[in-house]
Amino acid sequence: MTERISSVDLLDVRFPTSRHRDGSDAMNPFPDYSAAYLVLRTTAGAEGHGLVFTVGRGTEIEVAALRSLAPMVIGQPVDDLVSDPGALSRRLIGDSQIRWLGPAKGVVHMAAGGLVNAVWDLAARRAGKPLWQLLAGLTPEEIIAQIDFRYLRDALTEQEALALLRDRAAGRDARAAELLRDGYPAYTTTPGWLGYDDDKLDRLCAEAVGAGYQLIKLKVGGNLADDVRRMGIARRAVGPDIRIAVDANQIWGVPDAIDWMRELSRFDPYWIEEPTSPDDVLGHAAVRRALAPIKVATGEHAHNAVMFKQLLQAGAVDVVQIDACRVGGVNENLAILLLAARFGVPVCPHAGGVGLCELVQHLAMFDYVAVSGSLQDRFIEYVDHLHEHFAEPARISAGRYLAPTAAGMSAEITPASLHTYRFPDGPAWTTEAAA
Repeated sequence: MTERISSVDLLDVRFPTSRHRDGSDAMNPFPDYSAAYLVLRTTAGAEGHGLVFTVGRGTEIEVAALRSLAPMVIGQPVDDLVSDPGALSRRLIGDSQIRWLGPAKGVVHMAAGGLVNAVWDLAARRAGKPLWQLLAGLTPEEIIAQIDFRYLRDALTEQEALALLRDRAAGRDARAAELLRDGYPAYTTTPGWLGYDDDKLDRLCAEAVGAGYQLIKLKVGGNLADDVRRMGIARRAVGPDIRIAVDANQIWGVPDAIDWMRELSRFDPYWIEEPTSPDDVLGHAAVRRALAPIKVATGEHAHNAVMFKQLLQAGAVDVVQIDACRVGGVNENLAILLLAARFGVPVCPHAGGVGLCELVQHLAMFDYVAVSGSLQDRFIEYVDHLHEHFAEPARISAGRYLAPTAAGMSAEITPASLHTYRFPDGPAWTTEAAA
């Protein structure tokens, strides 16, 4: 009998990170890191796990979007899905009725990405490989077949992408072995949440250096005098040789971004992340021109590959920041990785949220093995909370991600955590309400 998808289980899961202001920044002062969580179940008892990251209110809307898309997966033959997730990606993103709500952006697009990622998790589990190894084992032709080039050919054609992948093919095995041996460089945002006091900032900066990180990140944009003081504390704590990136989380207009960062330039910031609206391609380009040699980084809120294409074409970014849960899943991120390689711009994935470290490490490691072939100026973001809720948590040693070895995309949340933190009736929330 043909194995099919029998159900899509959905759950609203929220963690009360706002209590200690973990994750706080200029735009999100009290986030509750959350996930619209899904499990694909098959008639043979197999599972594929996925999630869409959120920061609290509105997670129920993301769950509703997943519920609306789930019938397009239920009943589908598993062999067809796992052999060609790109076909599902095109069907979900291109659906004529759902597409009206985007197109290819917002809640519905992220829901499509959650389903696509769950299928890749199922495929990797079936293959008995971590996702990064499954992807890295695909031929250049198989990778190209997973990508929709329709809106990208003015910047990257199939033939150009194929040539790039073939050029990198020779060193794949050696790079994969290197990842298993040495891991992938990480940077940490743990010291830099805007809601932390000065003593905590100082202590965490020193701890980050002691743990082997060569790059840390601070949130900025709340108050200029506070940012100057905090940057001074951080620079004294880490010394002159550790890079400090800063992240404004879209709080500024273009002139404010330029003026504010000129005030902070005395502390030698490595990059300014999301200096303005994530949709403002020309604004990012203007900020980059004005602030060089400070780099401009963005991408965690860029809603699809077309936005990344335009940012790269306009010379608006020095650092591309993909997000495993923002665009339409693995397939669209493959396109973004190839675009970044085509323009010679390093990728430093965003991972400051529940599950994001676990998921995006696979994409960065695949990028190194099969696409960019480089670790120069490349880091995956790391934050040190909420990993205990995952069956296969991201692992860090000496400031580097250890390559995952378990089969799948590392998206599975443990049953105990799902029970405790489901919203609104999990014990973590009902106890708080009673108190």
